[in-house]
Amino acid sequence: MSSMIAVTTTELDERQPLLHNPLSLSNEEVEISNTPSTSSSNASPPPTQRLLSLDVFRGLTVALMILVDDAGGAFPCINHSPWFGVTLADFVMPFFLFVVGVSISLALKKVSSKPLATKKVILRTIKLFLLGLVLQGGYFHGRHDLTYGIDVGKIRLMGVLQRISIGYLFAAMSEIWLVDSITVDSPMTFVKKYYIQWMIAFLFCTFYICLLYGLYVPDWEFEVPSTNLFGYEFGTKIVNCGVKGSLEPPCNAVGLIDRFFLGEHHLYQHPVYRRTKQCSVNSPDYGPLPPSSPGWCLAPFDPEGILSSLMAAITCFLGLQFGHILVHFKGHMQRLCLWSVYSFIILFTGYVFELLGIPFCKPLYTLSYMCITAGASGLALTIIFYIVDVKHFRKPTMILQWMGMNALIIYALAACDLFPAAIQGFYLGSPENNMVNKHAEAHSRMHPQIEDGSTHMFKTVIITQFLNHYFSSI
Repeated sequence: MSSMIAVTTTELDERQPLLHNPLSLSNEEVEISNTPSTSSSNASPPPTQRLLSLDVFRGLTVALMILVDDAGGAFPCINHSPWFGVTLADFVMPFFLFVVGVSISLALKKVSSKPLATKKVILRTIKLFLLGLVLQGGYFHGRHDLTYGIDVGKIRLMGVLQRISIGYLFAAMSEIWLVDSITVDSPMTFVKKYYIQWMIAFLFCTFYICLLYGLYVPDWEFEVPSTNLFGYEFGTKIVNCGVKGSLEPPCNAVGLIDRFFLGEHHLYQHPVYRRTKQCSVNSPDYGPLPPSSPGWCLAPFDPEGILSSLMAAITCFLGLQFGHILVHFKGHMQRLCLWSVYSFIILFTGYVFELLGIPFCKPLYTLSYMCITAGASGLALTIIFYIVDVKHFRKPTMILQWMGMNALIIYALAACDLFPAAIQGFYLGSPENNMVNKHAEAHSRMHPQIEDGSTHMFKTVIITQFLNHYFSSI
């Protein structure tokens, strides 16, 4: 007979350490019963356990992130799209945001004190934002420079964890303050309970579209660093725009807002559009500038900027609604059918927007891109939930589950290069004579066409060996 799952979560656990998991916002426990419910008042409650499919989905996202970081240099087709279009790597960030939304619905299912819950949400947001600032702001210099520290006048203010913290803040606040307290016993009461959240998400989308297509982008200038490797003379370069509604790299409203509020020196200095045909002879990979390349190829642009992060928060809102279905609909088939239908509707909407002229663009986080990635996130969760929590095929997903429960630690060690940087700190005779550099030199001789992929390959081998050893010992 079909299993019954009833979510029984509490508020955010104040004692939970931040490093446990940035995306697991509660204990994410569920009650699982393999027998029909009885009417006896003396019946003991069923045991509780974590929603394992959410851990597995989170772990799968971490594994996908490591894969595209490692193999992106060798296979640009799975690397981030240079500007327009969607590749495998472009699903990583939406997957993370979607999982955050689902987790929030479980963590804040019951809120006994709204001010206390708000305080916890704000504190967690600040911690996550500051951690992202340290990990991605430029404080750690990477394997080419065995030093650390950053000029605060040039620190990168936005990043992956910062975007996640913003999406988490908006979604959690809406769950605390904008949800009706009525009991859900029909589709109509379900809509009535959460319709304000849907209105807020619609207003966010409208606000984003109005700014993206309505803001006038004037000519602007930036400083070419003296250390650039492309032969450009350092100094001030002028980018000619004077347009409204452009989605091209140099003249879009997303970059305009970031330059105005964050400042040129606090943006990401190696934007993905340097792999476009205008800026790379090896497009869609990085490479030397073409002879007639435009000056904006060296301009900074943050793919996790302010306006695009506002749109990215909508992915958290959609994950939130999928979590509400998990909370209020107890039958497996109900959940699977509703999730599948909504996922295909969101996917179809994304393709309709693309046909209407809104292209897929991850750096701008366009409406069409948001829809297709959120729809894909819903389908992925549906499949994993069916495999892990309905059919109980859990042994093959054990490593992914472990990665999902330790997502932030793996992210910091692998994606932020802390692990290879720590290994590189041990050298013999001179700083250049270290294990990471020796591996990089050997790999470059074997695969000269792959640039800067050795660090990722090295760390992947080490982490994989560690995981294999870890699981073989338990």
